[in-house]
Amino acid sequence: MKHESSLVNRLTERLIAGELRPGARLSEAALAQEFDVSRNTLREAFRVLGEQGLVEHIPHRGVSVASPRTADVVDIYRVRRTVECTVLAQAPRGHPNAAQMLRAIEEGRAAAEAGDWLGVGTANMAFHNGVVALSDSARLMRTFGNVLAELRLAFLKVELLDFLHAPFVERNGEVYEAYVEESPAAAAALLGTYLGDSERQVLGAYARAGED
Repeated sequence: MKHESSLVNRLTERLIAGELRPGARLSEAALAQEFDVSRNTLREAFRVLGEQGLVEHIPHRGVSVASPRTADVVDIYRVRRTVECTVLAQAPRGHPNAAQMLRAIEEGRAAAEAGDWLGVGTANMAFHNGVVALSDSARLMRTFGNVLAELRLAFLKVELLDFLHAPFVERNGEVYEAYVEESPAAAAALLGTYLGDSERQVLGAYARAGED
């Protein structure tokens, strides 16, 4: 069970980092060799990832990385608003995990200057993970990691990373500044508007791409 859990975490981290693309087929043989695990262990990890909505089992074709639909995007953002805004509104001032948010902002700005939009996306994921880290809840962090992995797949599906991420590089900084200089409640209000704008942007990209 320990090996399966570790493998699930490692594969989820790859999804969050954008290393696995929506619809990509996952080779049992290649991954079992790469991670030095049995195929049975890998299949159990696939089962868990399937329950989390991160991979799809297609009869006679094996396992592929999930490709989120429009309804999935709507649900992902519903969860994000509930989790992120609630955590941020209730966070104490000066929480040490806020350093994760600041570090992610700096990494995002550097990646944007370099034109590395995949890197900007990774930094953005780290920023929002930092927001949830203010909860001091390991269980909530594990659950939110799954949400971030699904979100990354939604972003990669439309392949407009600069369009999706550029407007939010500085808005991450605005949320952080509101948390530090004003109040957690003010930061949460900003984040709520931010997430609403982000959701509309992703759904618009889906519509233009003809995705359901």
